[in-house]
Amino acid sequence: MGITDAWMVIVNPKAGNGQVLRDWPVISNQMYRCGLSFTCLFTEHKHHAVELVVKAINDGYRNIVAVGGDGTIHEVVNGIFIQKTVQSTDIFLAVIPIGSYNGRIRMYGISRTCSEAVKSLVEKRTVLQDVAKVSFYETKVQHTRYMANIAGLGYDAAVNLQYNRLKDEGKYAKWRHVCNTIKTFLKYSPVRLSFQADGMEFYSGKVFSATVGIGKNDSLLELSIQKKSVRPSSIIQAQCRRIDVEGWPQSRIEIDGEMVGKSPFTFEIVPQAIKVVVGVNYLP
Repeated sequence: MGITDAWMVIVNPKAGNGQVLRDWPVISNQMYRCGLSFTCLFTEHKHHAVELVVKAINDGYRNIVAVGGDGTIHEVVNGIFIQKTVQSTDIFLAVIPIGSYNGRIRMYGISRTCSEAVKSLVEKRTVLQDVAKVSFYETKVQHTRYMANIAGLGYDAAVNLQYNRLKDEGKYAKWRHVCNTIKTFLKYSPVRLSFQADGMEFYSGKVFSATVGIGKNDSLLELSIQKKSVRPSSIIQAQCRRIDVEGWPQSRIEIDGEMVGKSPFTFEIVPQAIKVVVGVNYLP
């Protein structure tokens, strides 16, 4: 198969507690009415979106749509980077957000209204977005993922771990997530972490929570650490291109809402690495 202008639509049927299945007939109908050529594939298991994206690009697709939440977007982004057929910037990534979705999606004006999200595919306006390459360990083996938005350590990772367990059990109700957050907070104890920013010692000690996020396409990572106190004055921040994290004992990490592994961690910025289709009302 040669290069095609058609869209490959990767749909996560479990996103939004099944809302995707309810919305997909409307979305697909609007795509047809807008004259968009596309192929649709549904994910069947965890990491399936990664496999589908790699195959789609190898088969000649250069336009990819992720229909789902943060986890779906995370897998699609990693599929784009895993494949070796073309440069990541040769791919157009669009998102129709259903379920959990991140602030970066909102920043690019991508609407949760299906009709406006589909219109963005027609206009196909794009921005180049930074991503981060994240290294971590699982069963004593180093692994790498690409991060589109944000990673959480400490309390953030603990909450996410329990939330993902509830999702795996099919328990999607919002009240369960709220109860889980409170329950985790009451049981949680700060962890000891050490941070280096661009090779310089930044902080070492007890940490309640920490996040590493992608900046606003400034080729910098945004590091925010909340020390063992939960007072606002206990928060310290830094901007840098590389962050190294050690944990005693090993600490967990979540990336774009997905639990992936344990410390030590390394974050490296990859500037303007992916082409994102923005919303119809996006203003640079």
